[in-house]
Amino acid sequence: MKTLTEYLSVHTRERRELVRITDTVAELVRKSGIQEGMVLVSAMHITAGVFVNDDESGLHEDIWEWLQHLAPQGPDYRHHRTGEDNGDAHLKSLLIHHQVILPVTAGKLDLGPWQQVFYAEFDGQRRKRLVIKVMGE
Repeated sequence: MKTLTEYLSVHTRERRELVRITDTVAELVRKSGIQEGMVLVSAMHITAGVFVNDDESGLHEDIWEWLQHLAPQGPDYRHHRTGEDNGDAHLKSLLIHHQVILPVTAGKLDLGPWQQVFYAEFDGQRRKRLVIKVMGE
């Protein structure tokens, strides 16, 4: 089995932001030379996530609204007693999850017709990293 591991740095301008990373992931699959396998895309931070969905602005707004409803920014979370103010970001990360595994088929990222890969930042405005690991033959 062959592998390729790359680290992607992300520095968002906003505290909360979606970054489409599909093209970067697809390029790393191509660079790896792997024809059949999988690619792991994982946020290396506990206030971020990675997910697959449609790249449609209305849906993005719905996702943010849903996350804000389930884990609102602002309440006095117990986590804030440590001096932090990002309790909601930790909870949002649990809802979205921090990683995805995607198929590689015939040397290409094998997504459905509307699927795109996103990095979701919930406590940004600073440099963070993702690990992208392509594995297979």
